[in-house]
Amino acid sequence: MTLVPDAAVVPAVSRHAVTFVLITVFLDMVGFGLIMPVLPKLIEDVGHVDIAHAAVIGGWMFAAFSLAQFVFAPLMGNLADRFGRRPLLLLAIFGLGMDFILMALAPTLEWLFAGRIIAGICGSSWIIASAFIADVTAPDDRAKAYGLMGAAFGVGFVIGPAIGGLLGELGPRVPFWVAATISLLNFVYGFFVLPESLAPENRRAFQLWRANPFGAFRVFASYPGVLPMVLVLGLFFFSTSVYPAIWTFWGIAKFGWSEAMVGGTLAIFGLIAGGFQGFLTGPATKRFGEWPVALFGIVCATLVVLGYGFVGALWGVIALMILHGPEGFVHPLLTSLLTKRVPEDAQGELQGGISAVTNVAMLFGTVFFAFIFGHFWSEDRGWRSTDVAYWVAAGFLALTTLLFWLLKRSEKA
Repeated sequence: MTLVPDAAVVPAVSRHAVTFVLITVFLDMVGFGLIMPVLPKLIEDVGHVDIAHAAVIGGWMFAAFSLAQFVFAPLMGNLADRFGRRPLLLLAIFGLGMDFILMALAPTLEWLFAGRIIAGICGSSWIIASAFIADVTAPDDRAKAYGLMGAAFGVGFVIGPAIGGLLGELGPRVPFWVAATISLLNFVYGFFVLPESLAPENRRAFQLWRANPFGAFRVFASYPGVLPMVLVLGLFFFSTSVYPAIWTFWGIAKFGWSEAMVGGTLAIFGLIAGGFQGFLTGPATKRFGEWPVALFGIVCATLVVLGYGFVGALWGVIALMILHGPEGFVHPLLTSLLTKRVPEDAQGELQGGISAVTNVAMLFGTVFFAFIFGHFWSEDRGWRSTDVAYWVAAGFLALTTLLFWLLKRSEKA
């Protein structure tokens, strides 16, 4: 059974094919979100550890996922340029489905770690999906197509945790079986409707140096004014990685949240952030300008993360989540400011560099903040707190705010 018959290469791509790619992006985020509410309980059960140690293990698992994605994303992209989009995309989807089964059956922590690494490799399918969209859309239509991809990404992250939390009430392994079923059904659907979008004459030979993930960093040294802004971007993502690192563990330890409550808060989190980012970034920037809106977003992020470190009730958490919205301005506006510092023919290289920086920042950040949470909530400590990681993150965000303000002043000078 071949995944890429020559006949699959078609000049006109059906609506089913584009829909399939959007569904793939959506399901990737649903699958990622499905397991977040139940992963703490699964780690506790499989590893026979308490919540503090489970948080540290979870941080390392997130780091393993991020590292695998960082290393394999450029490799997947270059293999797709050599062999076509269809086989790599279908392989990634099938691999993700089998990975969910692996994690559903996992008897040990080693199995869970292996599962997260495989998920990181297969999760690189968004690179291939982006290339597919570029193949089948006219340049003037790509912004709209990528907007639909962004919407699929955001909606998936809202729905995934909500469903995962509800399914988690039936057991910590149930969401993995559901995620596996969805992914494998998507593979079957794609096998029949997904054509090849890259004609053989447009493919290029595979060269290992092109798949070097560290090569993406070279762009930052090539153009003046880029490195300081990248430092701000990296510090911002390092600081805000406190949320994927400890949110579920913090809610369980401090408030006794159930899986459904964890999933509900994550869904609200994604809905608010996505709403601000998708609907308010443009109007706010048009009214006040990029620099002021970005600075406002970083200041809000600093105050809110500090607030989480002192909040004592669910209503306070919800209030802070609403105030959390302007943080959604920061990433697109810092990216926009960076694009104005490089020429047009280096924009793709810049985006690769930005992706690399955010992945590395979150990789180190999740391990760092998970360790802090586990250290200060460990049962053998005389003084215990669930909130120290948020206080430390607030300090890093305050530094980010200062650096961005100084950078803004230097721009005026």
